[in-house]
Amino acid sequence: MSFSETLSCLAHFEGLPSELKSSLEKIALRQIFSAEQVIYLEGEPADTVYLLEKGWVKAIRLSRKGREQAVLVLRAVDLFGDVAIFSTGFYPGTVTALEDCVVWALPSSSLLEKIDDYPQLAQAFTRHLAFRILHHLQLVEDLSLWSVEARLARTLARYAENVSGQWIVPRRPWATYDAMAIRLGTVRDVLSRALRTLEGKGLLKVERQQIILLDREELAEYED
Repeated sequence: MSFSETLSCLAHFEGLPSELKSSLEKIALRQIFSAEQVIYLEGEPADTVYLLEKGWVKAIRLSRKGREQAVLVLRAVDLFGDVAIFSTGFYPGTVTALEDCVVWALPSSSLLEKIDDYPQLAQAFTRHLAFRILHHLQLVEDLSLWSVEARLARTLARYAENVSGQWIVPRRPWATYDAMAIRLGTVRDVLSRALRTLEGKGLLKVERQQIILLDREELAEYED
């Protein structure tokens, strides 16, 4: 896809004027990152904002002892790196490609100039960042109020895809039990028990290449 086509797929940015999209396309550089390649590191100067055209990425923060916490897992189409340019000017987490990814890189300085010139663009970023805040509020709620079992159920419901009328979560190559455990703030053994419990309750079915949600609505509101 072209930059303009990709941007048009992003919520809050689809209605931007064609003139503005063309102006942004002139400063955008298409890049490809391989699976497990680091796109930027926590603490680096935020000189680029990225528009994810294809693939999945994850943002993590590390404790001093090296424990990893997944902050965001994003799938195309989405933006990342934008929070930093409106706050500290440094990336708040490390972002890594989970699989081969295609992104559009926008220089921060040029993008900020466009935001000054186009109020519609400023409004689009404001709406996007507001929804990102809601995501983090949900993350805080999940970690503080819900058990691993409930967090797992709600996460599966959130990322399920409707395929021919059936809700499934594909088992992507990078979606190992260890990776899922980190994302949910737990460990592999606890995650495995939670999956078995939900399967035993008839809410899902674990297969080799996918997890089938038998009752997505119940999983989305799951409490234990």
